[in-house]
Amino acid sequence: MAIKGRAGIVLAGGTGAVAMLVTGCGAGGAGKLASGGSDTEVTITPADGTAQVKPDGAIEVKTSDGKLQNVTVQGEGATITGAFGDGHRTWRSTRTLTPGTSYTVTAQARDDGEVRTVTSAFTTLKPAKTLSIVDVTPNVKGEKVGVGMPIFVRFDRPVTDKAAVERTLRVTPDKPVEGAWRWVAPDQAVYRTKTYWQPHQTVRFHASLAGVDAGGGVYGAKDAQATIGIGAAQITTGDLGEHRMTVTRDGEKLRTIPFSAGNGQTREYTTTSGVHLLMEKGNPVTMISPGRKEGDPGYYKTVVNYAVRFSNSGEYVHSAPWSVGSQGSANVSHGCINVSPSNAKWFYDTMQRGDVIKLTGSDREVEWDNGWSFWQMSFAKWSQGSALR
Repeated sequence: MAIKGRAGIVLAGGTGAVAMLVTGCGAGGAGKLASGGSDTEVTITPADGTAQVKPDGAIEVKTSDGKLQNVTVQGEGATITGAFGDGHRTWRSTRTLTPGTSYTVTAQARDDGEVRTVTSAFTTLKPAKTLSIVDVTPNVKGEKVGVGMPIFVRFDRPVTDKAAVERTLRVTPDKPVEGAWRWVAPDQAVYRTKTYWQPHQTVRFHASLAGVDAGGGVYGAKDAQATIGIGAAQITTGDLGEHRMTVTRDGEKLRTIPFSAGNGQTREYTTTSGVHLLMEKGNPVTMISPGRKEGDPGYYKTVVNYAVRFSNSGEYVHSAPWSVGSQGSANVSHGCINVSPSNAKWFYDTMQRGDVIKLTGSDREVEWDNGWSFWQMSFAKWSQGSALR
């Protein structure tokens, strides 16, 4: 049986009894109600046997009299939805088709108590080039992420028609919040909310990419989806001049941790102020001085434990047993947040990707595109990076 959704939408996947199909010339296939002398005609476009149908084309069903009862579309790939119109005398698909796919459309019309079933089978164009989503971050099964977490979508080639592709991207949280996409590279878009996610919820991502004309003869290959779990609201705030940071969870204080930050002798050795996000963890991590080789002044290579990264310029919260005497009183590091081994392990075990760490007290502001520091940019400016604004 066909399954009717809201607003008269019929979802693909149902079956119907197949009667004789009479096809017409040109764009549509037509069937006539044989009994009772009725001349009711049901027309399906694309017509039966049509090949090379453009994936971004529409399926249309029309009846000359009576009403359409069910329309189903069967084929591999994306589920094809549609809507009735003109008092159930027409039906039109509401999304694009999967490239290189065989479809069968089955339509049932009723007139004077009699039901006519008509089918049309066709195939869509198999383009020379397609566009696919190759990565959605975060998308680790069972992972809970922080309330500042962005959603990264990366494609397998540069996108020509970014607006057309962006229209297919949907983010649906259990607890709604305004958000926007920003294209940070020709092959990557990032979604950021206006305010932090509400904690303890599920966010669903879906891209109705199959069949979309992405420009330059490229069509979307298939749909993509991901489910993202938002965990507790864990916020770390630290003052680089006071040498302490406080971690809260859902508004409740968990711990205050003394630390030693960058010594500030150079810009490189100055810990950045601003709103950062925790990006990844490593235990251990090898720290090597950037732009220097062994023997150069300032060269170092140090293995550290319980390292939590919060920028792309080499900043971590990590264990530093060698500087415990300075933690809470002086800044002596190369730019990282040095904490005691016990506090480093606790922080490492507690924190989630996407948790917020706000640091103040230095004259070096973190750049919005340094790591995941997207909250450094106002939402109004962030939104300007959307292809739809």
